[in-house]
Amino acid sequence: MNNNQELHLVLGGAGAIGSEVIAELRRRNVPTKAVERQKRVAGVETIHADLLDFEEFSTAAKGATHLYVCVGLPYSGKIWERDWPRLMKNAIEVCRIHKVRLIFFDNMYMYGPSLSVPCTEDHTQSPQSKKGKVRKEIADLLIKAFKAGTIQGVIGRSADFYGPNAVNSVLYVSFIENILKNKRPIWLGNPGIQHTYAYTKDNARALVALALDETCYGQVWHLPTGDPLTIEELMRLVNQHAHTSYTVQYVPRMMLYISGLFVPIIKEVREMLYQFDYPYVISSEKFKEKFPDFKVTPYDQGIQETLESFKK
Repeated sequence: MNNNQELHLVLGGAGAIGSEVIAELRRRNVPTKAVERQKRVAGVETIHADLLDFEEFSTAAKGATHLYVCVGLPYSGKIWERDWPRLMKNAIEVCRIHKVRLIFFDNMYMYGPSLSVPCTEDHTQSPQSKKGKVRKEIADLLIKAFKAGTIQGVIGRSADFYGPNAVNSVLYVSFIENILKNKRPIWLGNPGIQHTYAYTKDNARALVALALDETCYGQVWHLPTGDPLTIEELMRLVNQHAHTSYTVQYVPRMMLYISGLFVPIIKEVREMLYQFDYPYVISSEKFKEKFPDFKVTPYDQGIQETLESFKK
């Protein structure tokens, strides 16, 4: 099918990933619309729909050939348990009815606390957290639909990401935001731990590449990342581009647990801290072998662009 005969619909088009997916689709001259509950997305037609309402969701998807699920629900285990399965079931049924390909922007939570280094797509899934169990449940629903031939589509899994407008990323919330406020950055994990990060623009380019290549369908793909970094190495890069000289302040775990009694978001973050207590290195070799010409944005460039976007 010619790109101009397609219509790509991006759910969560105002978010950090959805907005970059739209930018990449527009760069490729692919007809694109956004779906948001209330917000408007600049540069494309925006359809307002509640994705938990099947009829609204179905109406929004009419005429689409590709559906990108780039939605970000509030960071709450209870909300995820309540809303993610319903949203995914709606998405699968809507795509079945309208013959739409489903592209799901996923994360790594389902792999659980015991992570082999590096972690590949066939890694054992044994989540212990509420949010990890939900992510496994909805990914399993989608994979089952692929295998049964109910719908066509692909899953792209991202490591922790950073980039312009990524205000809900762990790097922004505890690290970059403080620096922009002229405050010392804090870190919730242990020092010296290697971690892989994905740049939002790379995630978007990779997700669109997967969507446009049907030989990738029915599979899970780890989206491309840079090499693993420690938070100290990342701090040096941020200092270089922010013209600062901060050192990382590590939050004592006991203080974090006490704070979680009074601050809901800290309580929600606590169950995911295993990702920063031990090496969390994600392999994207499968993707890189499939798309050998794909260029991953160097951390140096990504950090500079991220800081510049927030300063604006």
